Amino acid sequence: MEPIIAEVAERVRAMREMCDISVEEMAEVVGKTPEEYRVYESGQMDFSFTFLYKIAKRCGIDMVELLTGEKPHLAECTYVKAGHGLPIKRRRGFEYQHLGYTMKNRLSETFLVIAPYIEGDNDENVHMSTHAGNEFDYVLEGTMRFVLDGNYYDLEPGDSVYYNSGLPHGIYATSKEGCKFIASVMKERAQ
Repeated sequence: MEPIIAEVAERVRAMREMCDISVEEMAEVVGKTPEEYRVYESGQMDFSFTFLYKIAKRCGIDMVELLTGEKPHLAECTYVKAGHGLPIKRRRGFEYQHLGYTMKNRLSETFLVIAPYIEGDNDENVHMSTHAGNEFDYVLEGTMRFVLDGNYYDLEPGDSVYYNSGLPHGIYATSKEGCKFIASVMKERAQ
């Protein structure tokens, strides 16, 4: 079942209030102004992975709780049939399937990502994000341009990148059929 934006927004607001965090502080956590943050919390704007990841980390919960309202419950193994990951639609046309969402105490968030080809996407307008930890992306189908802190890499099936996701990074599909890849976001090391 795909998370509904209004329901996710309500869980985000409720969790912020339960943790006694002000709108101003949470806006700073996610890199938005308080006014922009309120739009997200009202359910009028869809959430990016990075936005939810940062909120969950600040509240000390699993991101899946924000998406589904349920805590992951499996301790040893999670099995996901093809096409049955937790669907998440974020960013224009991008589709994510969370592949380990029922596993508690995960060390990474792993997704099957389908990035559409969008006419006009290029190096000047690539959507950039940052989040603590590392990320590993492995291309399955199609091609994409990966950008990391001003460096550009063209990836095709079988190619991968492993990087410090605290640096500005982004991707866009370069093949007309789009690009399918595995993205695994590893959590920040405890200091």
